Amino acid sequence: MRDNSSVARFELPTLALLVVTYALWAVGTTWAAGVWLPLGMACVALAGVQHASLCHEALHGHPTRLRWLNEALVFPQLTLLIPYGRFRDTHLEHHRDELLTDPYDDPESNYRDPAEWARFPAWLRRVFGLNNTLLGRMLLGPVVSQVYFMKADWAAIKAGNGAVLRAWLWHVPAVAFVVWWVVAVGQMPVWAFLLASYGAHSVLKIRTYLEHRAHEACKGRTVVVEDSGPLALLFLNNNYHAVHHARPGVPWYRLPAQFRAERDRFLAENDGYYYRSYRQIFAKHLLRAKDPVPHPLWPNG
Repeated sequence: MRDNSSVARFELPTLALLVVTYALWAVGTTWAAGVWLPLGMACVALAGVQHASLCHEALHGHPTRLRWLNEALVFPQLTLLIPYGRFRDTHLEHHRDELLTDPYDDPESNYRDPAEWARFPAWLRRVFGLNNTLLGRMLLGPVVSQVYFMKADWAAIKAGNGAVLRAWLWHVPAVAFVVWWVVAVGQMPVWAFLLASYGAHSVLKIRTYLEHRAHEACKGRTVVVEDSGPLALLFLNNNYHAVHHARPGVPWYRLPAQFRAERDRFLAENDGYYYRSYRQIFAKHLLRAKDPVPHPLWPNG
């Protein structure tokens, strides 16, 4: 899965960004919140997005060759909801490209089995329909995905899956440290911290909204968003998602150059699944769904 030849022993850009991210979060929960609460909340939300992207780097073998060190560097879970171990395991499973968008075997798929969709009550169909617009994904997506994620993990724990249970147990101290800091050190009300953390998950939904589509060819399922603005930095260039799936061991700061060097090949392989920028995505899909909820290529779809 990893291309370790592309991983430097110590990746200074990633290490520096880790320091900046933790500093921004600490300042946001303390000084900035004391000066002006919305400023503190913005710092916390932005740091949460960046930390989630850094967790993604860690599970792909960055910024060092040592897995235990990479995971220690991102141990505090600033956005509270997802255990790192579960993110790691489900995301690496998601990198089985032949299963991308599969409603059952791709843990990050937003499609549902058409037979399951047919059984949904009308109110749940409306929720999922709204969730398939970009605005709905930002507002409702964190709740919808968390409910289904925790439902699946609880079923796995009840079935005796020790790896899932261990990931949640490790999540307790990772969250406890964050909560302790907010309560004992921070100057931010708990409600404001929780709202800012939810905001971080909302921003992350912009990235994941259309990373993949239903397509007969597995390489045609993964997008390129040729953006170099603030969102691209927050997402650590994961908007070049087809490049990342083709070469998951490449660190974030090399992805744009890899795309530019082989632009025509990547766009041919993904059958032109391309957006110029996140601005274009907002213009096209803020209130209009990109996809149906039931998988359009699934049997009976």
